[in-house]
Amino acid sequence: MEEYGKETQSRESKRRERQAGFLLLWTLYGSWQPTLRCIATTDWSVDVSSSFNHPSLESSDTDNGLCGWIIVALSILLMLATLPLSIWMCIKIVKEYERAIIFRLGRIVRGGAKGPGLFFILPCTDSFINVDMRTITFDIPPQEVLTKDSVTVSVDGVVYYRVQNATLAVANITNADAATRLLAQTTLRNVLGTKNLAEILSDRNEIAHSMQSTLDDATDDWGIKVERVEIKDVKLPQQLQRAMAAEAEASREARAKVIAAEGEVNASRALKEASLVIAESPSGLQLRYLQTLNTIAAEKNSTIIFPLPMDMMQAFMKRD
Repeated sequence: MEEYGKETQSRESKRRERQAGFLLLWTLYGSWQPTLRCIATTDWSVDVSSSFNHPSLESSDTDNGLCGWIIVALSILLMLATLPLSIWMCIKIVKEYERAIIFRLGRIVRGGAKGPGLFFILPCTDSFINVDMRTITFDIPPQEVLTKDSVTVSVDGVVYYRVQNATLAVANITNADAATRLLAQTTLRNVLGTKNLAEILSDRNEIAHSMQSTLDDATDDWGIKVERVEIKDVKLPQQLQRAMAAEAEASREARAKVIAAEGEVNASRALKEASLVIAESPSGLQLRYLQTLNTIAAEKNSTIIFPLPMDMMQAFMKRD
């Protein structure tokens, strides 16, 4: 009986110790809860973007539950116990063109992206990801596209984009840069597939604007803003280039023949008018002969053809 009583007393003492420990943790949680909320909701930097406008990111870091708050409280106690060494692990700096997304126990901290400047994190429970907010450019690799009139062309381009919402760029997609690059390639093929070859060669600005609108709408949920799209080069097959060159050459030759024929018509009209003027004055023809001889003599030719008047020839023919 004595042994049974000792065991009962031992179990009762252990149960009371567990209850006392739980009450101590609960008291600690209640006393530190206002401080924890103040630290969790304090913005230690300038937030220039509203990052929690998306419905899927409305959850708060205050929903971690009792266990989560206990872990956060222990993290704060560890930080306070190791001061001032822990301060170097808690204060972080982001550059002017960067924003930091803080995760506390796996949840994004309410308040969105932090930066630029200083911000505060808790050791062991917080982690963060830096997001570059500068404009990024990339080349679209040459895409083999079959146009609406069944012509195969190779087209490449360049895209300018930037991260507009850092929280969406981190939480909604694994790799925003790679996704934007792949989407740009498929969008280029889809847009050019609805155009004729003549439209591709002449309406590059319209095609670029259409691509920009399509990409901007598709990447809006990723926090990406497509600023500009440009078509760099349109490469045609060698056979098609030769055919187009031959067509252009034939067209130029046709226009040259038309221009030459129009010149002949104008020249014949001018000669007709000149002959009428010379017919009114026979001496004008002799003056024209002399002018022609003067022109030939100026070129220092060895052979000079002297035309004789037809009246002189008629006199010799009458004698015969």
